[in-house]
Amino acid sequence: MFGAFDEFLRELIVEGTLEGLASARARGRVGGRPPALDAHGVEMARALYEMKGDDGKRRYTVQQIADRLGVSRATIYRHLDPDKPVPA
Repeated sequence: MFGAFDEFLRELIVEGTLEGLASARARGRVGGRPPALDAHGVEMARALYEMKGDDGKRRYTVQQIADRLGVSRATIYRHLDPDKPVPA
C-alpha cells in the first residue's frame, strides 16, 4: 500500500517538475551552466592551436591556450574537435 502511494507521489513530483521546466522555457529561461567559451573564444583557441613556431612545431601548448582563455585543458580539447560546430 505504501509503495503504491509513494509511486503516485513520485509521479506527481515528476509531472510538476516537467511543467515547471516547460513554463520556464516558454518564458525564455534556459537552465544549466553557461558555456565557458563563446564563439569568439572557440575561434581564438583554434587559431592559437594551429599556430606554428619557427621550428614547425605548435607555438602554444594546450595548457598555455587554456591559461590564456581562463578555462581548463578539457574545455580546449572539447572545442578543438573538428566535428563539433562553433557555438553561436
